[in-house]
Amino acid sequence: MRIVSGSLKGRRIQAPTNLPVRPTTDFAKESLFNVLNNHVDFDGLNVLDLFAGIGGISYEFASRGASVLSVEINPKCADFIKQTAEHLHIENLTVMRTDVFAYIAKTRQTFDLIFADPPYELPTIDLLPSLIFEYKLLNPNGLFVLEHSEKHNYSGVPQFLELRKYGKVHFSFFRL
Repeated sequence: MRIVSGSLKGRRIQAPTNLPVRPTTDFAKESLFNVLNNHVDFDGLNVLDLFAGIGGISYEFASRGASVLSVEINPKCADFIKQTAEHLHIENLTVMRTDVFAYIAKTRQTFDLIFADPPYELPTIDLLPSLIFEYKLLNPNGLFVLEHSEKHNYSGVPQFLELRKYGKVHFSFFRL
């Protein structure tokens, strides 16, 4: 995995093979950030990365100047993100090891952009858009991006903005 752009552009990150993750492909990640370039100014953006895995999306946001909170329940994954951030001298990335749904229910913090990359087979994946808006986690004009498989269709969600497909990776965009 490599960091596509920003101050850390080109840096490669090699995660241990024993971690239970499905990192977003470099192609899909680069395409996602090309789309986001038209929606947000990354510098100073307050970002929440849910189901952060090994942190690939978090590093991209941090590399572009955003302040990032990565939420990941797996202790090995959370430790890997922390160690990688230290190794790369990333100071604008914080890791919280907790359950995403518990975090959503109890946080009072709001964000400019929320990215979620849950396991595609997660039984509660379809609850995420409604929970993000129910708990008012987005700032006004904030953006929520959900990565998912082709099995899911969020076009009926009132806040749905658009769908982008890159191979087997689908990104649904939502806004208040």
